[in-house]
Amino acid sequence: MIDVSIIVPVYNVQDYLPKCLDSLLAQTYKNIEIIVVNDGSPDDSQRVIDEYAARDSRIVAVSKPNGGLSDARNFGMQYAQGEYIGFVDGDDYVEPDMYEKMLTKAKQEDSDIVECNLFHNYSDKFDVEIGKEIYDKHEMIRVGRSVVWNKIYKKDWLFNTGVKFSVGMIHEDVEFFVKLVPFINQISYIKEAGIHYVFRSQSIMNRPTRKILDIFHVFEHLVQYYKDNGFYDEYKHDIEYLATRISLCNTVKRIADIEGREERKWVAEKNWDNLKQLFPDWKKNPHLKAGKSKKELYMKTMTHGLYLLYVRLFSIAPNVKYK
Repeated sequence: MIDVSIIVPVYNVQDYLPKCLDSLLAQTYKNIEIIVVNDGSPDDSQRVIDEYAARDSRIVAVSKPNGGLSDARNFGMQYAQGEYIGFVDGDDYVEPDMYEKMLTKAKQEDSDIVECNLFHNYSDKFDVEIGKEIYDKHEMIRVGRSVVWNKIYKKDWLFNTGVKFSVGMIHEDVEFFVKLVPFINQISYIKEAGIHYVFRSQSIMNRPTRKILDIFHVFEHLVQYYKDNGFYDEYKHDIEYLATRISLCNTVKRIADIEGREERKWVAEKNWDNLKQLFPDWKKNPHLKAGKSKKELYMKTMTHGLYLLYVRLFSIAPNVKYK
């Protein structure tokens, strides 16, 4: 039996894909399969996939018409034979012992999810992101790392939840992770950074457009999902806090980077209005009111005018660091 199935969605990453696949084939743990999903890529990615599949039988090459990252991940999951599933984007790469360490931890603790730390790779430097080990489900929703590619998931557990990636949106990892949280019995962590997230300007997530506003479709889906499954009353304040944090913190700098003053202003206004519409009492959120961090102080004091001022300031001074 295969222990880990690693799903690699591919679209226009022919220059990055060899490094990604080399890092997976070089894993110290050998009992893996690598499901490479060509999502209708118009570049030369299929040639790269074919060359690697011919060299190593652990490469499972599948293809489909273009449907986006989420659609490719969902498509790849149906081919997974492993006890655990992992996801790696075709322009990222991993450390040689990442899956050995994560699988060892999963076996030791009978984990539903195992999470590792990660590298941010820029064109001229890299840094390491060390996350907090969170075991409380409410806190996981509020401040947990929702990215999908620094984790492995027990396949039977994942499939039993019925959770898949929403298609056609960015921020899909947020929805996927938050939907999973109520079902988690055991989450485990390893201290080492295992995956390199490569920042590139062509990436959908790194191109600031009005697609940023997809996050509110994510929260609409989450609210409805939690209500349908009887979770909402227990977790509503956590979801509200997360929506506030993303809208007023993570999103501000990205909106400021949108080219075109009128487009930038429209997206900023829409972002503010969406938060008010979906969570009209966000300023009364008990976690926000009790919070004492600088970020929470910033959110507590936020007004419509101050919010627009921040967007304006960051658009004028784009190199200012924002934390």
